[in-house]
Amino acid sequence: MKAGTLDNVEVDGLGNSGKATVLMSEQIQIKPVSPVVGAEVFGVDLTVPLTAEAFEALQSALMTHLVLFFRDQDLSFEQHKQFGRFFGKLHVHPAAPKAADHPEIFVVHADETVQFVAGETWHSDVSCDVEPPMGSILRVEQVPTTGGDTLFASMYAAYEALSDAMQRLLVELTAVHEGRQYYVGRYGGDHLRDGDYPSAEHPAVRTHPVTGRNALYVNEGFTTGFKELKKTESDALLSFLRQHCASPEFQCRFRWQRNSVAFWDNRCTQHQAIWDYFPEVRHGYRVTVQGDQPYYRPSPASGA
Repeated sequence: MKAGTLDNVEVDGLGNSGKATVLMSEQIQIKPVSPVVGAEVFGVDLTVPLTAEAFEALQSALMTHLVLFFRDQDLSFEQHKQFGRFFGKLHVHPAAPKAADHPEIFVVHADETVQFVAGETWHSDVSCDVEPPMGSILRVEQVPTTGGDTLFASMYAAYEALSDAMQRLLVELTAVHEGRQYYVGRYGGDHLRDGDYPSAEHPAVRTHPVTGRNALYVNEGFTTGFKELKKTESDALLSFLRQHCASPEFQCRFRWQRNSVAFWDNRCTQHQAIWDYFPEVRHGYRVTVQGDQPYYRPSPASGA
């Protein structure tokens, strides 16, 4: 069943069914890794600028599969940033250390000396910003002998799995996202982008600006409560949603290899880096693409 075409790029309507490898062009192949989220991409060299056809193919695949995985991409910092800029201006992390002379490069490192690893709880990157990043692109340069996988979850699927009554409640709520509670103790205050830790209020359900689909926008890493609820009510709802978002049926799992790259859409996914490889080393670099301010628009089909 054909959903559409982009010049010579054919987009199959199978979505994330995993039933077939989707041929995007003569060279590029997109292969789903789970029914709801994630796809491996073959036939793309990210060290060179994308052609117009390749960009459209990857953009379409990202909207369909939410997370894209690439292998054997030995990117320099400039090539990494070049790839990110195809999708928008680059974001500078509000609190974490950056690579020397490259403020857009977020260093991801864990070894026997660290007390935590970046992303070890379920989260959407920097949702505490007023305009959170639209996407993140992580290349892992050094991998442990075993372990170190990353889980990704579809927040479309998480929202759609809720009862109609719970959906109606959530679309009326404003979630509070705090950077301080996550970054203090991890990064300290030596690298603050704006002189303080960011905080923001966002709709608990956000509408994707490209697909128009609604996704749950509440996460364990940054969301501290709901503006309209009492603290006891807020804590109870947050506890439920954190467990709900971590349900295996919404997930895929990516096993890193040296020079693997993952590109995820922060507007409709969450992820968790699994720290199961202590005291070994996992080291990589992330480029993050600026986004816009979240908003909610009722779905024409459901009204919620």
